[in-house]
Amino acid sequence: MTSVPLLDSPPHSRDLLRAVPWRMSGRSVLLVAAALIAAQLLLRGWVAASGFFYWDDFLLIGRVSSQPVLSAELLFTSHDGHVMPLALVLTWLVTAVAPLDWTVAVVVLVALQVLASLAVLRLLVVLLGVRARILGPLAFYLFVPLTVPAFAWWAAAVNALPLQIALAWVSADAVRLVRTGRRGYAVSGAVVFAVALLFFEKAVVVLPVAFVVTVLAAHVSGGSVRDAARRGAALWTSGGAVLLAWSACFLLVIQRPRGLSAPEHPGSLWSSALSDGLVPALFGGPWRWERWQPATPWADAPGVLVALSWILLILFAVWAIHARGRVAAVGLCTVAYAVVTIAPVVLLRDGPSTAGILLQSIRYFADFAVVATIALALIGSAPRRRRPRRQLAGIAAIIAFVASSVFSTITFTRSWEPSPARTYVSGVRAALPGAADAPLLPQEVPWNVLNPLAFPENMTDRVFAPISTPGTFARSTPRLRMITDEGAIVDAQVWWNRAIVEGPEPRCGYRVHGATGTNLPLDGPMQIRDWTAQVNYHAERDGRIAVSFEGETETIADVRAGLNTVYVRLLGGGDTLRIRSLDERQSLCIGAGPVGVTAHAR
Repeated sequence: MTSVPLLDSPPHSRDLLRAVPWRMSGRSVLLVAAALIAAQLLLRGWVAASGFFYWDDFLLIGRVSSQPVLSAELLFTSHDGHVMPLALVLTWLVTAVAPLDWTVAVVVLVALQVLASLAVLRLLVVLLGVRARILGPLAFYLFVPLTVPAFAWWAAAVNALPLQIALAWVSADAVRLVRTGRRGYAVSGAVVFAVALLFFEKAVVVLPVAFVVTVLAAHVSGGSVRDAARRGAALWTSGGAVLLAWSACFLLVIQRPRGLSAPEHPGSLWSSALSDGLVPALFGGPWRWERWQPATPWADAPGVLVALSWILLILFAVWAIHARGRVAAVGLCTVAYAVVTIAPVVLLRDGPSTAGILLQSIRYFADFAVVATIALALIGSAPRRRRPRRQLAGIAAIIAFVASSVFSTITFTRSWEPSPARTYVSGVRAALPGAADAPLLPQEVPWNVLNPLAFPENMTDRVFAPISTPGTFARSTPRLRMITDEGAIVDAQVWWNRAIVEGPEPRCGYRVHGATGTNLPLDGPMQIRDWTAQVNYHAERDGRIAVSFEGETETIADVRAGLNTVYVRLLGGGDTLRIRSLDERQSLCIGAGPVGVTAHAR
């Protein structure tokens, strides 16, 4: 880095500042960059370790645990509007190595962050060289709070981090291809682009971003934009072929997420996205987060920070245009990408009461951190219109930004750390080995672990499939127990919501013989849902019976010779149960008993 005379400084100030080692060798620059990345990883490791699996994570884990990993039903199923086969494969791998063990997930999250940080460092070196001026944009990417919420949540991270990696890697490949003409960069860029698309459909932006980066890099340096576009043709062609092939598959399997509708107040949503989320985060905010369990934390920036952030953004734009040549196009493209990032969320998320909070969670804007880093690098590479450089002011700004960002990261983590799911899953994991003597009936997990709207994925047999055996859960059991909200397994009983009425045959009740079946009237109608029936019976021999609401799906239950009870989970409704034996030689007597919900035994 060449030194620049310090203008308008008194002699003693110039002597003092000359003593500061402004010249940094390439080795020193890389050492500082490595130290910054190491500091980021320590901070991110703490963020990840403070969390746990959350909401969609259980949906993904349940899905990869119940279907073959290489099946089309798993890999090419639309999940809430997303098609992400490699994200599912990665989830399957983590689940196979350590089922429902957050420690392994933390290792994978940090490893993905390492790749993303190194990809951004590579891009900055390509754009700016191994010079001290890469450290500012690098520090911005490493510590900006924009990427923290998406990093902390597994289901969001397996989308967001591969996208960040691809944005940086393919953009660097594009610039290198234009400068060197080596076709290997076209191959590398196309492969990384394809991988990113298989993690997250939003990776469609990667190729356009890479194109714009090469064009802007040529523009700010005074080169030919047309030549840059032409020299990158190999990547645009190969990447375009990848995009066409992916689009054909995507359109075949995509399903519009349920419940989406146009927003009622789009203006307020844009305000939430920009003033309460994106802009304060660009300057190290929001400092403060709110959370209502079981939602994720959302940015709650103080009004003074919001105002200050907008002022700083405007001042930075004015300074950049005044001090650097040909950077207006960089600012316009960055703003355009922000619009592209925010608009789909504003247009597609349902519910005016929740969409604003979703936008303030800022996890949807994680990829903008890479684009903003690129913008800073391009501005830094543009020719100066003014010679003086106030390096101390720049260093002070970086330190203030990092301090503010670290504070926001810490406050986010404190808000994110409380986890009902951690308590619940840890309790169940500890209790399951001691409950192997009889199956557990499937039940809903607590609402703050998975919402009932996720049915049937919110049932315990789905959520705990990775750590259960074939006999852990069943639709019938001779011993009724249930899992508490804390994860303990306790004895349970059936409430008398309705009852099987006394049967007509003395000392027998209802006689069931062979496969003909017998109807058991209830003392009132029941609405359609999951119910538990307590079947009190006397059987002549061991065998199996089929129980159902009349006309509904049957549940198969084992019965033992003698006087016993079996508890059967039934899906349906009506005012009659039907029982039949699966053994023509079997004869049973069925007595009165409750049909209802399961509750703790008192």
